Amino acid sequence: MPPLVRAIEPRDLPAIREELHRHWHSTEIWSLGHRHCADRLPGFVAEVDGVFAGLVTLHLDEGAWQCEVVTLSSRQTHAGIGSALLRAAEGFARTHGCRRIYLTTTNDNTHAIRFYQRREWRFSALHQGIVDRVRALVPDLPLLGFDGIQVHDELEFELWLVDTGASHDTTRRDSIA
Repeated sequence: MPPLVRAIEPRDLPAIREELHRHWHSTEIWSLGHRHCADRLPGFVAEVDGVFAGLVTLHLDEGAWQCEVVTLSSRQTHAGIGSALLRAAEGFARTHGCRRIYLTTTNDNTHAIRFYQRREWRFSALHQGIVDRVRALVPDLPLLGFDGIQVHDELEFELWLVDTGASHDTTRRDSIA
C-alpha cells in the first residue's frame, strides 16, 4: 500500500522528535554551516496504515526563491516512502514559487547519494571540510559515519524547478570533449 503523505500537524511533534533523534541524534540539524531547529520546520509526514513511516522537513530561503530539504527519513527502505516525501517537498517548493530545491548529505552517506541521483537530482557542490567546522561548535558530532567512513564534507544536490536553459548551453560540453 502506498504511503499517505500529509503536511505536518501539531499532533505529530512527538513522532517527529523521535524520528530526528533516531537519525540525527538531535532536533538541531546543521546544513551548510547553519543550525536548523528541525522540529519547528514545515514539512510532511508519511504514514502507512495509520502509522508514522517517514518525515521531510523544509526551509524556505529568504525571498522564497529556493527551498532546502533539511531532513528526509523513512522507517522502511524500498517502500516508496522516501520518494513520496521527496515529491511532496518538490510540490511544496513549486507551490511557494521556488525556482530551485536543494539539500545536502554528508560524504559518508552513499545510500542517500544514490537515492537522490536515481530521482534526477544533480550534484551541484562539494562543501569541503564544513562538517569539521561544525564539529568545532558541536564537539559530540561523530567523526565516523556510515561504513566507517570519516565525515568531513557535505555534498549538495539540487533540482531546478524552472527551465534554466542549461540544456541549450553547449559551451561546457564542447570544452570537455
